[in-house]
Amino acid sequence: MDAHNYPVTHTDAEWKAKLTPEQYAVMRKHGTERPGSCALLHEHRAGSFTCAGCEQELFKADLKFESGTGWPSFNDPVPGSVDTTSDRSFGMVRTECHCSRCGSHLGHVFPDGPPPTGLRYCINGVALNFIPA
Repeated sequence: MDAHNYPVTHTDAEWKAKLTPEQYAVMRKHGTERPGSCALLHEHRAGSFTCAGCEQELFKADLKFESGTGWPSFNDPVPGSVDTTSDRSFGMVRTECHCSRCGSHLGHVFPDGPPPTGLRYCINGVALNFIPA
């Protein structure tokens, strides 16, 4: 994780105890889940998606769309809930997105989404919890 101070913090041991091994690998070590492997990919009910690390509301269900990528995709986060940084891993430059409250890695944002924002927040489903309306 970066050196930023977040409102919600835990030691590495506390994160390991709080999260599943897959969540820890994705959210704290910047990993990526296998495409198509998360049940939230097919979640279409009204409600909200929250951070699995700190429960902050990140995305409203009505802004979720089917991108065909194998990961839950949204075209806009809840204002102030998602921060971004430059990710230069794997020989490319991407925009990483992470929870503004606990710093957990969520996924990446790309400029190829639908109107009105034109953005595609491509999010690892294991980084999310779903709360039905």
